[in-house]
Amino acid sequence: MSNNISNNIWLKLAAKKSICLAIFGFISAVIIAGSWLLTLDKINYQKKIYQEKTLLEIIPKNLYDNSILDSSIKLPVSNLLGTRKQLEGYIAKSNQQPIAVIIPAIAPDGYNGKIELLIGIYANGELAAVRVTKHQETPGLGDKITTDISNWILAFTGMSLTNTTSNSWQVKKDGGVIDQFVGATITPRAVVTAVHKALQYFHEYNTQLLADNQVTENE
Repeated sequence: MSNNISNNIWLKLAAKKSICLAIFGFISAVIIAGSWLLTLDKINYQKKIYQEKTLLEIIPKNLYDNSILDSSIKLPVSNLLGTRKQLEGYIAKSNQQPIAVIIPAIAPDGYNGKIELLIGIYANGELAAVRVTKHQETPGLGDKITTDISNWILAFTGMSLTNTTSNSWQVKKDGGVIDQFVGATITPRAVVTAVHKALQYFHEYNTQLLADNQVTENE
């Protein structure tokens, strides 16, 4: 009988301990969730500031009068952007007229994986600017695609399908007009190809992209 009593006591203690652990876990989860909710607005605000800073580098502020980040458009799906996922672009407007579009694109064949880009294109088809937003390229070699390392990517500004022949949309090593990096050709080659395809995408869909009724004004 004493064994049964001991077992009952042990089971009761184990049950109480389990209940306490469950309560502790629940309280911890509530605290973590609460902390996340309290910081979510701040995180989103900082993210918006970063996005706006990047967009300002692509389309000069004096050329438009709307909030680009708040003027978005769902882009037609196309392999030309390096993905079959639905992407979101941004429209720059002056006096309520679209003057440029900023298109995200992916170069899937970087040396160390995908290279994510934002590409600004004026209504006349000329490149406003190109910026890399995410990459995993080799420091000291492939990372020269970012403006904090070199000015290489600024060379795209002003280029278009009409002022640059199709064969010229390559690095110089391949017979094109874009410089490659010493000791690194794969990375710039991937970016050049992605930018060229983004211009082809714009040429194919420009009427739809610049249609004012396609723009969603986000509050």
